[in-house]
Amino acid sequence: MDSRMMGFDSPLFSALQHMLDATDDSDKSVSAPTRTYVRDAKAMAATPADVKEYPNSYTFIVDMPGLKSGDIKVQVEDDNVLVISGERKREEEKEGVKYVRMERRVGKFMRKFALPENANTDKISAVCQDGVLTVTVEKLPPPEPKKPKTIEDALTFNGFIFPKTK
Repeated sequence: MDSRMMGFDSPLFSALQHMLDATDDSDKSVSAPTRTYVRDAKAMAATPADVKEYPNSYTFIVDMPGLKSGDIKVQVEDDNVLVISGERKREEEKEGVKYVRMERRVGKFMRKFALPENANTDKISAVCQDGVLTVTVEKLPPPEPKKPKTIEDALTFNGFIFPKTK
C-alpha cells in the first residue's frame, strides 16, 4: 500500500516505504532491512509520546484513541526498557458500507523507552482514561552516603597492641 494514501507524507515514512519497496525488487541482500523491521519502525514512529520527570517519578503519556485497556500491553524488558505495545484493529465491515477515506491508523504499535538507573521497575502503574495512557515509574530513593567506619577495638602498631585509651 502506498504510504501517501495513509497520510504519511513525512520524509521518514517515504524513506521507510522506499526501503520496503527496494526489498521487494532486490535479491534480499543480507544488509537490507526486513519487512518486520520496517513495520516495527513505522509502528514506533506513528506512536507519539510525552515523557515528564517529577521529583519522585517519571511519567510516560501516550495517546491511544479508541483503545481499551485490554488492547494495550505495558512491560519491562531487560530490567530497564519500558515497552508499550498493542494493536488497533479495523472495525468489522458491514454489508453495503465501504470506506471512502481511511486515515486512522490500524495495526500494531509499539514504543520502547530506556529507563534511567534510578527507575524503580517494581513500582510501575498504568492508567488508560479517555484515550490517553499514563504510565508512572517511581524513582528509587537516592542512596544514603556511606558513613566513616570507626575502629573501636585496640590499635595495632608494628605488632604491638595498644589498648584503647579513654
